[in-house]
Amino acid sequence: MRQQVQQRQLDENRARARVRVRAADPSGGPWVYRMANLALIVTMVVLALMLTAGQGRAQSGPPATFADLVDQVGDSVVNITTSAIVAGRQGPQPMVPDGSPLEDFFNDFLDRQNPERGPRRSQALGSGFVISEDGYIVTNNHVIEGADEINIEFREGFELEAEIIGTDPNTDIALLKVEAPEPLDFVSFGDSETMRVGDWVMAMGNPLGQGFSVSVGVVSAQGRALSGTYDDYIQTDAAINRGNSGGPLFNMAGEVIGVNTAILSPTGGSIGIGFAMSSSVVTNVIDQLQEFGETRRGWLGVRIQDVDADIAEGLGLAEARGALVTDVPPGPALDGGVEVGDVILTFDGEDVDDTRELVRIVGESSVGETVRVVVFRDGETETLRITLARRETAEGLAPDTDPAAPQPQPSSEILGMELVPLTDELRGQLDAMNVSGGLVIEAVDPASDAAAKGLQPGDVIAEVAQQPIPDLDAFRTRIDAARDAGQESVLLLIRRAGSPRFVALSLAE
Repeated sequence: MRQQVQQRQLDENRARARVRVRAADPSGGPWVYRMANLALIVTMVVLALMLTAGQGRAQSGPPATFADLVDQVGDSVVNITTSAIVAGRQGPQPMVPDGSPLEDFFNDFLDRQNPERGPRRSQALGSGFVISEDGYIVTNNHVIEGADEINIEFREGFELEAEIIGTDPNTDIALLKVEAPEPLDFVSFGDSETMRVGDWVMAMGNPLGQGFSVSVGVVSAQGRALSGTYDDYIQTDAAINRGNSGGPLFNMAGEVIGVNTAILSPTGGSIGIGFAMSSSVVTNVIDQLQEFGETRRGWLGVRIQDVDADIAEGLGLAEARGALVTDVPPGPALDGGVEVGDVILTFDGEDVDDTRELVRIVGESSVGETVRVVVFRDGETETLRITLARRETAEGLAPDTDPAAPQPQPSSEILGMELVPLTDELRGQLDAMNVSGGLVIEAVDPASDAAAKGLQPGDVIAEVAQQPIPDLDAFRTRIDAARDAGQESVLLLIRRAGSPRFVALSLAE
């Protein structure tokens, strides 16, 4: 009986529960609650995913700190100190008899008054970075050029003496080697071609002797050309100053995507326009220096010019691109059938946009390699097979100017500067061996814009308006052309003690 009563109460409770469910949910079933719970769970998951995605987007912006990156790569960056014996100016000689007791007195006095009257040891500072645990170090050629001692200071506090493995003045790259008792921290090269304008970068080095300094910025531009045949610079607004030369430009993965080399500045200090030679150029140079101790670039053997719209129309080209052959001296191109008037459209499978592109591709090709070259000739394309020679050997065979029959040019005053041609003798004295043509500033009018921009006697003008300057007449012609075009200023590429920089001079009369 008791069990029957309990069963009846249980059935009544279940009935009441069903009534309450129907009252709360007229649709009439517990499955509605299960669906509601499932919908709530899905909503929570979606919100969590949205929050995570938002955090990911926030993290792709400016990093909260670069300290982790500095810790990751800092020990591979080095300070470089070089020294060399240089001849000083000879001061007045004592007018006393040899062996006189006064001779030592006068010599000591003159040494104190004019310490540069005899040979002296000069020092220079730069930066570099370790690329292998066994001690290979990359820097700029102008940092170590002419040095008889090279000292490497590491972040941990120890110092080692370095030897030069090889140099390449054309790209201003040098490879050094130190012998370390233990494996060294090193960094790897990244792919500069993947960098985009606006990407974060970090520069490290020894600016103005303030060792192991860090500056950050972004990629301002790609593919800049300054003065060299093989230039491919990354422009950045990360602060680069004297002493940063040869130091690394890192991406956010801690890979070297450039070697800091030059700045554009009217004052000589950083104004946020710095240039780093891209790793796509540097890696090829370093591989050759490490293997051969020198560069071995491919040589095609043609003289070329860019194809503009008028030339393309005259030749029947569909678009203005390629490299127009203007001369074919004896060499690989002549042997391979290249003719004057050919337009080189592709080289070894790569499209040729202009002369600079062709020079780069050929220079990166292997000596002795046979390549396919597609040329446009007489309205049709033709494929040639050409075996490349070595550029350095070909340049060494170029005839030298007869020293017995010099052709001097008089100096000239232009834009407040007294200018003379850059001779071979001056090239050696002014550290301008890689300048073709060029002019030397002999004097500067103190009231001129040139003086205001910091130009001084001994500076070498390598380019005007990003064009090489073979002589004074070419300089005048380009200044006149800039004025006729209505320009208010002209851009000069200046080399001082081997370091390049741009200076914009006013064209006002």
